[in-house]
Amino acid sequence: MLSKDEFKKLMNNANLSKKDFAEKLEVSYNAINGWGTNGRDYPYWVKSWLENYIKAQKYNKIKDLIKNDM
Repeated sequence: MLSKDEFKKLMNNANLSKKDFAEKLEVSYNAINGWGTNGRDYPYWVKSWLENYIKAQKYNKIKDLIKNDM
């Protein structure tokens, strides 16, 4: 299960605010803001989604570097 601290760390590593995350997922900000509060767990898929998003951002940076060197 994802903890509040892990969520904050992943969001920071992804360089996403809760508002940005809500827009990418096409869900309300209030839904995301409610996760991890009042006994509400984070959805099971959030950790893997953020980890994959972070990896994708790294690959995009590498791709851009290679493209710019050509």
